[in-house]
Amino acid sequence: MAPAPVVVSPLIKAARYTALFGGIFYGSRRSSSIQKKENHKKSILEADKAKQAKHEAAVSKTGDML
Repeated sequence: MAPAPVVVSPLIKAARYTALFGGIFYGSRRSSSIQKKENHKKSILEADKAKQAKHEAAVSKTGDML
């Protein structure tokens, strides 16, 4: 036979749900913040790659003229 369920205090239930929803809210905000930083880094890297490719093309073009 299973033991009878224990009655949990409403204060404890409220604290648990508050912690749960607070954690979900924190995680959502944190994820959004990290995503913005990573998108910024990605755009900088793409700009650097384009700049480097343009530079390499110019160098190879001048190298062909020599």
